[in-house]
Amino acid sequence: MSAEKKRSFGLGKGLSALLDDSTQVNQTKDHTPKPVATAPEVNDAGAINEIKVAEIEINPFQPRTDFDEQALNELAESIKLQGLIQPITVRRLSAHKYQLISGERRLRASKLAGLVQIPAYIRTANDQQMLEMALIENIQRENLNAIETALSFQRMMDELNMKQEELGERVSKNRSTVNNYLRLLKLPPAIQASIRDGGISMGHARALITVESPTDQLYIHQMILKEGLSVRKVEEMVRNIAKNADKRPAANTNKGIAPLSYQAQKIQDDLASKFSTKVKLKVDAKGAGSIEIPFLSDDDLGRILEMLDW
Repeated sequence: MSAEKKRSFGLGKGLSALLDDSTQVNQTKDHTPKPVATAPEVNDAGAINEIKVAEIEINPFQPRTDFDEQALNELAESIKLQGLIQPITVRRLSAHKYQLISGERRLRASKLAGLVQIPAYIRTANDQQMLEMALIENIQRENLNAIETALSFQRMMDELNMKQEELGERVSKNRSTVNNYLRLLKLPPAIQASIRDGGISMGHARALITVESPTDQLYIHQMILKEGLSVRKVEEMVRNIAKNADKRPAANTNKGIAPLSYQAQKIQDDLASKFSTKVKLKVDAKGAGSIEIPFLSDDDLGRILEMLDW
């Protein structure tokens, strides 16, 4: 071996020891450097790396919770034929362990396709940076439903201490758009589920969030599902409800019906949410009263009776 080769190898080994990096060096029989298998070489963050699917764990901050099974199977078939074209993004936890930042749909489909290795960008990020990257990338690039988007916005505000203006700048949306999404989370659970599942559109939802009473919201929601109401028709119903509310007397004390207390109003709203329809609670001055649960059809009555375990 020449002196030049000895000096070159010795220097490389010394730098490796000083830096204590994850790629250690062994000597082969011909005295050439060789990476140790326990610390695989990883290219820089801008390069594409091939990593084992079995070494990737799911991102706990993933905002997407609903994956279409048929779409996943179709993507898996495409991957079998063409391979995975768009790499996922991960962060490295240890020599043979990675955590997904974005691309869970692609990862799931790759597993269905039977891939052993997958192309990936590898980044270094702490949990807060990882959450922000995952949320922003999903909001901007994935087809999230409106409720998933709203939940992502809420998490960014709660866990990253962002104001609405800052959040809007990060996701390239104006403040009013961000606010409209966040207001969806104040709708009754039954309506949120309907938005998530595509039962009503974002246009319907925007009209419903202007209605103050949850019982009125649920009544209109049932009418949308039953009659297939357009967004314009719903907006008209909302305006009529607002006009009638302005003309409504404060309390009908002549008939002995007292206005609902805060607790009674809360019970009425909770019942309306439970039965996904407008519920009316009546309480007189002596504390006696009744509960009215209207239904829109025989099927709707059957649904309510089933919930009552009738």
